[in-house]
Amino acid sequence: MQRAASKTEPVIASRIPLGLVGAEQGSAIPHSAPSAPHLIDQYGRVHTNLRVSVTDRCNLRCTYCMPEEVVFRDRSELLTFEEIARFVAVAAGLGVDKVRLTGGEPLVRKDLHRLVRMLVAVPGLSDLALTTNGVLLAEQAAALWDAGLRRLNVSLDTLDPGRFREISRRDGLDRVLAGLDAATRVGFTHIKVNAVALRGVTELDAVPLARFCRERGYELRFIESMPIGADPWDRSRALLADELLALLGREVAPLAPVAGVDPHAPAAEYEYADGGGRVGVIASVSRPFCAACNRLRLTAEGKVRNCLFALDEADAKPLLRRPEPDDAALADLLRRVVWAKWEGHEINSARFVKPDRTMHAIGG
Repeated sequence: MQRAASKTEPVIASRIPLGLVGAEQGSAIPHSAPSAPHLIDQYGRVHTNLRVSVTDRCNLRCTYCMPEEVVFRDRSELLTFEEIARFVAVAAGLGVDKVRLTGGEPLVRKDLHRLVRMLVAVPGLSDLALTTNGVLLAEQAAALWDAGLRRLNVSLDTLDPGRFREISRRDGLDRVLAGLDAATRVGFTHIKVNAVALRGVTELDAVPLARFCRERGYELRFIESMPIGADPWDRSRALLADELLALLGREVAPLAPVAGVDPHAPAAEYEYADGGGRVGVIASVSRPFCAACNRLRLTAEGKVRNCLFALDEADAKPLLRRPEPDDAALADLLRRVVWAKWEGHEINSARFVKPDRTMHAIGG
């Protein structure tokens, strides 16, 4: 059973990150955690990777991510760029060295390049990346590059305009392709193309996407469909990694695992035998990688989550908006959230509980 949050702790939201405290999954975040120089959980996993959502708004309505009709948060509820930068600076002081900006769609947040410039200057941060649907990328690629961004992930599930509209409930394929072209022109070389693997859809698109990415030097990454969208989900909806790899190996070129990749990276990487690039597979369903997870999340309105599938959250915004800065209290909050992290999400177990939030509200 989930234990209710204490009403005496204003920093902790009414729903608190779940974790394995002792032996019971579902116990609340502890009131204290080891005062370590790094963010470590009870399983010895050191957390160095932070995903920051800058908005819950999006200009698409992808079926696997969000409902078609949605009420977004008032903009006054979202963290300011200065608050995000301060949070990142505190996290960097605890060993976080990688940050990824997400949404919603991050490029709908006005002047996002200003935040990029602020984060590039944070001491200890060595890697900053952005995940975008690409619809607004053509207009913003140059400003993002000039601000110091060097890595992009662009979501693209299909090259077919009809299926693009079916999946995203909007038109815009031509704008995404223009965004990829613009990013290449201004200098981006580390571009990954993300495709959610949907059974009954991706079988038609995997090979064309693979050939498209090989021709342009992009790394294609398939993400198994997960129970985080608005629609009902079961495991049969996901087109799984082994099936995708077999399809590409048969229809495009043989694939072999890449040696020496980051053991904490969510994607398993493969190289084409003919030297035509790489493919990654994020197999959260068929090959859970929880044992090596080093990620935590900050939502657009300031909630801290220790897992994409966490059922509860801790609220950092009150600390960020205090008249007098209290970075020590914020660092303590981060330590406690990470310390409470559960062993794994249990997607393949009867114990799995789908989060209340959909992907657009958590951060991709």
